Amino acid sequence: MDLLLNIAVVRPVFIWGPPGIGKSSLVQQFADMVGLPCVSLLGSQLAPEDLIGVPQIVDGKSRFCPPSMIARSEPYCLFLDELNACTHEVQKAFYSLILEKRIGEYVLPEGSVVIGAGNRAQDSAIVKPMSSALINRMFHVQLRVSHREWLEWAYENGIHPLVINYIETRPDHLWVQPPKHEEPFSTPRSWHMLSDALKEYGDQLQPETLDILATGCLSPHHAGQFKAFYKQTNNKYKLKAILEGEAGWPHQPEDRDVLYFMAQSFRAQLIKELPESKDMLTEHHRRLAHRAKALIKSLSTISLEIAQLSVAKSENGESLPDWFLVEIVRDLPRLVQKKEA
Repeated sequence: MDLLLNIAVVRPVFIWGPPGIGKSSLVQQFADMVGLPCVSLLGSQLAPEDLIGVPQIVDGKSRFCPPSMIARSEPYCLFLDELNACTHEVQKAFYSLILEKRIGEYVLPEGSVVIGAGNRAQDSAIVKPMSSALINRMFHVQLRVSHREWLEWAYENGIHPLVINYIETRPDHLWVQPPKHEEPFSTPRSWHMLSDALKEYGDQLQPETLDILATGCLSPHHAGQFKAFYKQTNNKYKLKAILEGEAGWPHQPEDRDVLYFMAQSFRAQLIKELPESKDMLTEHHRRLAHRAKALIKSLSTISLEIAQLSVAKSENGESLPDWFLVEIVRDLPRLVQKKEA
């Protein structure tokens, strides 16, 4: 936002990012902050004449009349969404608009802002190569997902508490790379969709319904984990109590999904709290590491596979600190040897 407030007011900005991470919302928020109405054009649905307008005879001469939603008398924020999904003919129609804030004879009012946005080629979205001339007319920025910023937004915008609590527990599940095949996948937008659905059901929500709702919005793996989280919040198993020795791992066969979720949450907690270097250990870290090794050992007696997953490197490359893994190898050789086998 700071970058937009300083750059977008003097130069057109193009925001790159995967689907569903809040590009459009960010531009709308920027427009609200600077006090400008926001006009959105969807590039994938535009033809050149939608920009330059239709010709009209005035005093024996032809003049193109741009549409009223663009030809305004007061300054505004023009948001060109999915700009890199336009045909090359439409891209050419944007050249003067982006560089000179002009369409034919019409010039955007002084103080107007032009911002573009689009997905990337690796996102399995509808994109077309952007011409070098168009690229060179804009300032480019890569937008990434921040679970901290999203949680701040979620609290301010009434996102369902169950969704907030889950993302606080598993921030790595807020977004995933779009899959190569056709299935729902987790993004800030899909979590917002799930929140809206949960609110509609309210107190009448049943576990079977929640399973359908989560599966319809989230990545399959995250949907299963969210269902386990819901189940966990309605029973006696709490991660904090387990870490403090007040409770043990759920060990009944029907609680296996809860066990898997809690083991992954336990692993995420260790990654968050344990320092990268052993030289940075405090007394709290030593107690936590000692308790963690005991919990991993007891977990392996219930499910060796889940215990192995709790110490393995995650899909996004996150792993437990090396010094802690060395201690696991030393103190729990059975776990590591079985895993290697």
